[in-house]
Amino acid sequence: MKEVIAIIRMHKVGQTKNALVEAGFCRLTAIKVMGRGKMLKDLALVDKVNEEARDTLLESLLKGGRLIPKRMLTIYVRDEDVPKVVDTIISINKEGRIGDGKIFVLPVLDVIRVRTGERGEEAI
Repeated sequence: MKEVIAIIRMHKVGQTKNALVEAGFCRLTAIKVMGRGKMLKDLALVDKVNEEARDTLLESLLKGGRLIPKRMLTIYVRDEDVPKVVDTIISINKEGRIGDGKIFVLPVLDVIRVRTGERGEEAI
């Protein structure tokens, strides 16, 4: 079993959820989160931002600047379902821009359903 954690843009949650349901993955947890990635490094390379605006933003980030609102989705799946879940998330969220998101895949040692005591994949 695996835990798939996806950090995505807020406005992509509905589309991502619908795509996952269509792909057969209707169980997920969504949490509002705030954070930033390596935007600082990448932003210095962006040509579309004028030099003054880029410097202002970089200075703000260096001083502990603003965090970006995101949504974190957590999905527990069988090992063989990981590629399908990851591909589904990428297909909706990939825009080719900084901030498209991150996906983490972690092993799950055990799952226990509290109500019945079922364990493992049966508890998912």
